[in-house]
Order: sequence, then C-alpha cells, then structure tokens
Amino acid sequence: MRLVMKFGGVLMGKSENIKHCAKLVADEVEKENQVVAVVSAMSGVTDSLLEAAEKAVQGDEVGVSEIVAQLELRHYTTAKELSEGDADLRSQLTSKIQGLAQQLRQVLSAVSSLKELTPRSKDLIVSFGERMAAPLLWAALRVRGIPSVHLTGGEAGIITNSVFGSARPLMEETTKRVQERLLPLLEKGVVPVVTGFIGEDPNGVITTLGRGGSDHSATILAAALDADEVWIWKEVDGVMTADPKIVSEAKTIPEISYAEVMELAYFGAKVLHPLTVTPVQSKGIPIRIKNAFKPEHPGTLVTASPKNHKVVKAITAIRKTAIITTGGAGMVGVPSVVERVFSALSRKDVDVLMISQSSSMANISMVVQKRNLETALQALKEEFKENDVVREITVQDNVGVVAVVGEGMKGTPGVAAKVFSAVAEKGINILMIAQGSSELNISFAIEEKDVDEAVRTIHKAFQLDSS
Repeated sequence: MRLVMKFGGVLMGKSENIKHCAKLVADEVEKENQVVAVVSAMSGVTDSLLEAAEKAVQGDEVGVSEIVAQLELRHYTTAKELSEGDADLRSQLTSKIQGLAQQLRQVLSAVSSLKELTPRSKDLIVSFGERMAAPLLWAALRVRGIPSVHLTGGEAGIITNSVFGSARPLMEETTKRVQERLLPLLEKGVVPVVTGFIGEDPNGVITTLGRGGSDHSATILAAALDADEVWIWKEVDGVMTADPKIVSEAKTIPEISYAEVMELAYFGAKVLHPLTVTPVQSKGIPIRIKNAFKPEHPGTLVTASPKNHKVVKAITAIRKTAIITTGGAGMVGVPSVVERVFSALSRKDVDVLMISQSSSMANISMVVQKRNLETALQALKEEFKENDVVREITVQDNVGVVAVVGEGMKGTPGVAAKVFSAVAEKGINILMIAQGSSELNISFAIEEKDVDEAVRTIHKAFQLDSS
C-alpha cells in the first residue's frame, strides 16, 4: 500500500509531537507500506516569518533580528531533543538549521535595503518554516531506524506556475518529476519527508500554494504517485457535523464526498484547504482525515461515493464578512454591469463568497471577507466613478454566512423550507440567500451575532447528533 501522510503545524510544534508523528510513519513502514510524509511548519512559525517580513520593509532591523533568533533557537532546541544523544545527527541538524537561518537573514536584509516586499520575496521568506521543519521529522525517523531523506517541494518534483502566493501545480510536469525522484526512494524503503505548502516554478524559483497549502501538497504528490490513500493527520477525529465549540453534540462524519468536503472547506470549516481534493478526485484516491492522538479512530473517509446518505451532512459558518450592494435604475437591462462588477473585484484579488441579483437586475449583492471590504469598495467606486449605471453602493458589515451542506439535498423537497423555518423560529433575520445549481449547499447571510444560534438550530432540526 502506498500512502501519503500529512502532518500539520501543531503536530510539528514540539519534539514530543514530532516523535509521535515519526511513530505513526514507522508503524506503516513496518507493515511494508510505502510512505511519503508531508510536513507543515512548526505551529506559529509562518506568522512569525510574515511578521519578520513586514518589519524588514519598515527597516526594523532589531525586530527582524529578534524574530529570526527566536525561530533559530526554537528549531535548534527541538533538534537537540530529537537527536537523543546522537552527536552526528545533532551536528547535521544544527548545521542545516543554522544555514537556513543565515539564508533567511540575507533575504530579509535585502528586503530591508529595498524597502519592498514583492510576492516572490514573501514566498521565499515563508518557505523557511517548512524547510526548517522537514529535517526535524527526518531526524525523528532516523532515530527510529527508518531510512529517510528530507526534500523541499521543488526537490520532490512539485512544479507550479509563477503566481506567487497562490501557485497552482503543473500536474503533467509534476507527475513526471515526482515519479522520477520519489519512486526509486519508495522502492528502496526510504521515506521522503517533503515540505508542504511550497513548490517551485519552471525556472526553479520557490513558490507557495497559499495558506493551508500543505494539505494540497499531499494530494498533489498522491496523484503523481498513484497512491492508495492520503492520510491527513489532525488533532480532531475527522470532519464534524458542526464546530464542536458551537454544537457540543456534533459528531464525526464517517464518510463524505469530495464535493461536500470542498464546500465545507470553502465555507469556513477548518478541515482541508479548499483545493486539496482537486488532484486526487479524478483518480478516485481517497483521503482519510484522522486524529493523530487516536490513530485507532477511523476518522472521516473522503471519497467519490460515500455510504453515508444523510440529506444534510454538516453545517459550517464564516464570520467577519460584509454585504456590498450595487444598485441603480441604470443597471436594468444592461448585462455588462455584472461583468464590470466582478472584473473590478477580480483585478484586486477580492474573493466573492456569495452572490445575489434581483430579478429586475436593479441591484447586485455580494458577500466578501471583511478584510477585503475597503479594497472591494475602492475597486467598485473606481469602476463606476462616472455614476453612469451604478448610482449607489451600500455596505452592511458584521455579517456571517451559514452554509448547510449535503449531496442528499439534491432532489429532496422541503430542505430549504426546513432550514429557514428553524432559523425563523429563533427570530433570526436572513439578509441574503444563495443556492448553487448542484443543490448540495444552501448558504445564507445573517447578522454575525446570530451565527452560533443558527448553526445549533439547524443542527438540531436535521438531527445530525443522531447516528
């Protein structure tokens, strides 16, 4: 059996957890399974690197120096704990960490001198988190006697386009390179430990797949290697019917479809990166989301044809959003307005979560993340500054979006009525509604203060706490 196993930041966050990850890998190797391990940066490291980058732009040399020193010490201390008295291993790890820290200082110094942080430079800076983490799991495996090598995503063969900050894999070239570089290792019983989140473009320049992209890295490698399964190790039992912090009765979903898990990820469930399933979906490679601290728990299986046929599988929510409405009688009968609205937002990389248009075409409402609100408003005001078509742009903030997800909703009458009746009984006012043509998701916007109550109410209405 060929497995790709991905370990997140918390599981890589300290030596005790890293040793546990090594055990999980070793357990499968001892069963004569071929394993590729994909790792995230240690918890909190990516944020620290981004902070260092911002301080570098500001010319705060002291702040930059302190952050890099703290990161170096943290990795060095962890390396010492993982070496367990092996002087040679400790020396190799120390040398690697020191070398990477020195490279990081040089990059940050260049940013400071130029007073400019380009997307390309930012990708290079944040890549150091994963590049420092991979040798740590490699060391833990070596202590266990497991043959291993540590590689960057690019060294493993992940080739992407050059869209820094949100690169996409070039799967044909990636598949060729990954097979050339990793298959010989796997056939020899060697475990490649690969940095998640990062790849390189055709020119060899480091790129990143976006925050949370380590999950995506795992499925890219799995698709390239025709793996049997991808195991995403987390600190929870799998995909839940709702956030257990909101709904105490939330349960693990045994099986869920690719489409359903993508919807949940897109609408705020911290399950997987939204693009994670894309590489494996066409090949039908299952993803298992498992609890690293309860490996005996079956977790959640993500597959093309799940056996769980409940009408509604889960409820999730996004907070800190806002509704922008563009209106004006001049919009009626002018189809190009829609194109202009979304082109303007696209040029500023503003992601639109929901869309609603009145039947008269006199207004268009959109939900955006609150952090993108000012950028979105500026883009729209610039586009329609002549007031020729759009006469009014209004905003309602402090909004949350609730999404009800389940493929069983397709062709099942009364689902929407049940959702909105449950919400209405709690006196919650709905601001905006959207349902995709796939019928596997009903989304609606409400005041942010009502989000928790809405999620609990719908969860109870569909009896998701029962088996």
